[in-house]
Amino acid sequence: MAKKTNLTTKRFGPRYGRTVKQKVAKVEALAKKTYKCPYCSAEKVKKKTAGIWECRKCDKVFTSKAYTVDKAVFSKKE
Repeated sequence: MAKKTNLTTKRFGPRYGRTVKQKVAKVEALAKKTYKCPYCSAEKVKKKTAGIWECRKCDKVFTSKAYTVDKAVFSKKE
């Protein structure tokens, strides 16, 4: 029995193949996930646009990777 496809990739129908659709589903899941804010430590960071993230609690806007928040950038002590 085949794996169920993610709802975000159903829009492609039978085109592009299974592996490509699984990779797209993984990237889209990472982009839609909420992340921890590096300023207030709340799990309220959502993607605004590609590479721009916004905390919905403290209203901070910052840049990071296109689809995920890079934790290595904010772990450095300045």
